[in-house]
Amino acid sequence: MSRWVIKGLQTGVVTTRYPSGEETTPGISPGLPQAMPSYDGDTRTLIARCPTGALHRADGRVVVESRRCLHCYRCSRGIAKPISWDSGFEWASIREGSAALPATFRRSIYIRVVDAGDCGACLNETRLLNNPFYNMHRLGFFITPTPRKADILLVVGPVTDHMKTALSKAYDAMPTPKRVMAVGTCALSGGIFGPGFVTGAGVSDLLPVDVEIPGCPPPPLTILHGLLVLAGRKSASQSTKPVSAHVNEEGGIR
Repeated sequence: MSRWVIKGLQTGVVTTRYPSGEETTPGISPGLPQAMPSYDGDTRTLIARCPTGALHRADGRVVVESRRCLHCYRCSRGIAKPISWDSGFEWASIREGSAALPATFRRSIYIRVVDAGDCGACLNETRLLNNPFYNMHRLGFFITPTPRKADILLVVGPVTDHMKTALSKAYDAMPTPKRVMAVGTCALSGGIFGPGFVTGAGVSDLLPVDVEIPGCPPPPLTILHGLLVLAGRKSASQSTKPVSAHVNEEGGIR
């Protein structure tokens, strides 16, 4: 036991400085592709490499629909003109019409996590928020096993048919004010296999989503950024509209 105490004193504090300071640890985030100018031949090749249709051409640019990005890197590796890539992690966006929780909640927020058909990746990244490096308790965020005490419903997975009733009941059992956070590509768009015969196109098909966290899976700091947005302690990366089909320059419907 004494050796563990000595080791702890020698190691010191290893908890991330975020959000009070910048986090620069290597490999902390896989990053996200960014929009870039469009080039005729190369653009078609680039767009065709995306397995989920997250890339399309609009207004003379290659636009990235982050809701569908899988971090497969096919758009940045093995291609003559790769897409630009951002290594940041503050990706959380807030839906138009949504707002942070009242100020009285900002230092004590309880979260109910629901696995709605997740493969395990987003769930594991969420679980890491409780480890010593991220230590979300220092920021006033706590996991609760019951929705009756939850302020935030954090959902991972595309919402399979078998989970729709359970997810709706969890949401209905939460006291108001309450917020919903969709975490990961599957929760935002259904993922690479969705929408399909047993899943829809994400959480917004069933519940009103307030904050969206893209990524497959998103890193813990991105999820933490989303929680801070809902707590009113960080600004969102952008405001997003509910998903709707639109026609791009190439005539495709996304």
